[in-house]
Amino acid sequence: MAKISKQKKEALAKFDKSKIYSLTEAVDIVKKITYTKFDASVDLNVRLGVDPRKANQMVRGSVTLPHGTGKTMRVLVLCGPEKEQEAKDAGADFVGLDEYVQKIKDGWTDIDVVITTPNVMPKVGALGRILGPRGLMPNPKTGTVTMEIAKAVQEVKAGKIDFKVDKYGIIHAGVAKVSFNEDKIYDNAKELITTIIKLKPSAAKGTYVKSIFLSSTMSPGIQVDLKSVTAAN
Repeated sequence: MAKISKQKKEALAKFDKSKIYSLTEAVDIVKKITYTKFDASVDLNVRLGVDPRKANQMVRGSVTLPHGTGKTMRVLVLCGPEKEQEAKDAGADFVGLDEYVQKIKDGWTDIDVVITTPNVMPKVGALGRILGPRGLMPNPKTGTVTMEIAKAVQEVKAGKIDFKVDKYGIIHAGVAKVSFNEDKIYDNAKELITTIIKLKPSAAKGTYVKSIFLSSTMSPGIQVDLKSVTAAN
């Protein structure tokens, strides 16, 4: 049996694992039980009653968090020369096409978001096997395949995140940093949860949101009462 560290014991003593807390209470607990020396991420895990293997039950989308993620997002824009200056002016960290396509083929993925224009998708599509498993493949549904390059870059820099249900029916997303105050963490978490609720597929039957857990890097998860979020709307 794995040995529980002293810090984890202290964390577990500060809340009841069998209890379901309001989002406000969960945010407060997460801040109290985080012992990392670095500024840990605050993460949401939302388990959905969907079958991701069926196209009509896939849940994916994007949301702009009111207070940003607290993380500096590294943005690569793959585009032709006609859009390069627009991308640079908007704050993209890397801009180009052929040279970055080759870099990615050679194993470079030191980026958080890839944005591209529709006309270069044939070249970008060849990177699917590399970018796809890392969640970096541009997609029109999340606004990362667009002619409005400046808008897309600015949204990402302002705190826009993409999310997608995994094969187990769970959406994982970082919504803040522990250094954020309670109100900002609450606002960001609520924004993601309400967005996921709005994306409920018509084909999904039964309970849509099965469970919500809030945690920080290396902390235990605190179960959140969905009603504490929806009742506040």
